[in-house]
Amino acid sequence: MGLEDVLDSHRVVVCVGSGGVGKTTTAAALAMHAAMRGKRVLCLTIDPARRLANSLGLAEMTTDEQVVPAPLFEEKGLVLEGHLSAMMLDTKRTFDDLVRRYASNPEVAERILKNKVYRYMSGSLAGTQEYMAMEKLHSVRQDKSWDLIVLDTPPTSNALDFLDAPERMANLVDSPAMRWFIEAFEGSGKFSFNLVGKGAAFLLRGLSRFTGTGFLEVVAEFITDFNDLFGGFRQRAIQVSDDLRSPEVAFVIVTSPNPLAMDEAIFFAERLREASMNRDAFVINGVRPLFAEPSAPPEALVAAVAPHLPDDVDPKRAVGRMRRALDDARTRAIADRVQADRLRQRAGDGLLYVEVPHFEQDVYDLTALADVARYLTGEATVPTVIA
Repeated sequence: MGLEDVLDSHRVVVCVGSGGVGKTTTAAALAMHAAMRGKRVLCLTIDPARRLANSLGLAEMTTDEQVVPAPLFEEKGLVLEGHLSAMMLDTKRTFDDLVRRYASNPEVAERILKNKVYRYMSGSLAGTQEYMAMEKLHSVRQDKSWDLIVLDTPPTSNALDFLDAPERMANLVDSPAMRWFIEAFEGSGKFSFNLVGKGAAFLLRGLSRFTGTGFLEVVAEFITDFNDLFGGFRQRAIQVSDDLRSPEVAFVIVTSPNPLAMDEAIFFAERLREASMNRDAFVINGVRPLFAEPSAPPEALVAAVAPHLPDDVDPKRAVGRMRRALDDARTRAIADRVQADRLRQRAGDGLLYVEVPHFEQDVYDLTALADVARYLTGEATVPTVIA
């Protein structure tokens, strides 16, 4: 059993996981598979990883939609029955679009966009990227031309922020600090310590010694103008948060047999459950197959290997090295199986668990992605024992 049903029964598939577990590859393979079977698919990435672009046959990811040309599939002997596009998140441009949409008039919008504080906040403030990823997902989800949207998220530590980002952004807009600055600036258009409470004034006077009152006026002007967006912005944040809980949205948690990656995957699955969000599937990438113990006696192995070795190589020593390599591979494969079983025990029944084997070469093109997709969708399975 694989992820085919998840792709068919959801319009948005969000791939989450820690760094280095193959999350980007998983997202690209799922998007490609659905497109090859007739869907119009958008693969949206938050993390501008070059490998995703290369795997899809693109020179680089851009912030505009790029169509993956059908001839690229034909060159690899693959048939594209649908349509595949890829896009990278542009945090600042997404934020700018929100400002223009919800400002009361174009003058307020331009004043916000030119404000130094806004320019910093829209590109660098912690959590902004995660929220704007959700905003972009909300936006493209309204475009009915897409049958499926596959979202490749940042590593898990940021993906946890990605879950909370809509609520945090809404709370920021309505925070006491915001109200302080608005009270101190409104009316006169200049910053005044007399218009806030004594405690706030004391704090702000101390801050002004380090930053200068001019900087505080820039901050106050930004916050006052930004407050103009409050109603629409907060409502939008609520809508974005609701998006994550929609039945249309599936979460695929990507991990590897590494114990630390497994622990992060289990923790993230629990966070999804607590947030009333779907936990649809786990993907375990890089599972090593278990090779069987050789059935022939050592003497027979030496005799079988000897004709294939150079004259200066001792067959007995060569077989010994090969045996140690086999033992090491078996140990690793057994460890992978133990970790996969631990994940099932901790995460529980009723979820889909998909295993993808360890590939000797990196996944770097459409052919390799198609191979990964075969395991993700259940067309192929990782063998338990290889004789």
